[in-house]
Amino acid sequence: MFSRLREDIACILERDPAARSAWEVLTCYPGLHALVLHRRANWCWRHGLRWLGRFVSQLARLLTGIEIHPGATIGRRVFIDHGMGVVIGETAEIGDECTIYQGVTLGGTSLGKGTKRHPTLGRGVIVSAGAKVLGGFTVGDGARVGSNAVLLQAVPPGATAVGIPARIVQKSADAQREQAAAKMGFSAYGVTQGDDPLALAMKGLIDNAAGHEHQIALLWQAIEKLGSRTRELPAEDCVPQDAHTTETFDAERLNRLVK
Repeated sequence: MFSRLREDIACILERDPAARSAWEVLTCYPGLHALVLHRRANWCWRHGLRWLGRFVSQLARLLTGIEIHPGATIGRRVFIDHGMGVVIGETAEIGDECTIYQGVTLGGTSLGKGTKRHPTLGRGVIVSAGAKVLGGFTVGDGARVGSNAVLLQAVPPGATAVGIPARIVQKSADAQREQAAAKMGFSAYGVTQGDDPLALAMKGLIDNAAGHEHQIALLWQAIEKLGSRTRELPAEDCVPQDAHTTETFDAERLNRLVK
């Protein structure tokens, strides 16, 4: 029991720069208190003392603002930061080294009893503030769920899910990006627009359309010059009246709208 408690305190001191001492963590961190009480509730649940397990979980909810069903499975060195409003369902499974922020729901979308209704988090998963992970799927090891995301599908290991409904952003293999991400850490309260695949796709389409317009304008200019030289005709007679020899596509304005 005490070894698990020491592990929990050590992982909080490691991940939370606001934690100043083990005594502060032990006495002032509701996430730690909720996990300690959940272990008691889970023991009761597994040994057939279902009512007592639910009573202990409700007591923990009253004291910490964190509701963990006694049937949920939680691994080692899990950190629930702040924790107010966190809800973890009966069949949820949380792997080792996971980090969960305030307002997170690990909920279900079906009403069938005895089925896997709640999500499974792999090792080292980060679920950001306000995220809703709903369903009996798996979030792979090292994955991240962005703030206020509504996740309804499985997430591959190492990927990031953002948006409503959540979209999957594959982890970059670029070494410099990984190094920078490790230095900055993961934002628990907001994901940058650059991580949104829909915004990236829109910007890519805008840039592509701008490039096409530029190439078409260059082609018409070349045809205009070639026709005026070979036919000795006025330049305005060498290209159609509706041809665009100058660019009018405002890619910068559209990109600002996507931001």
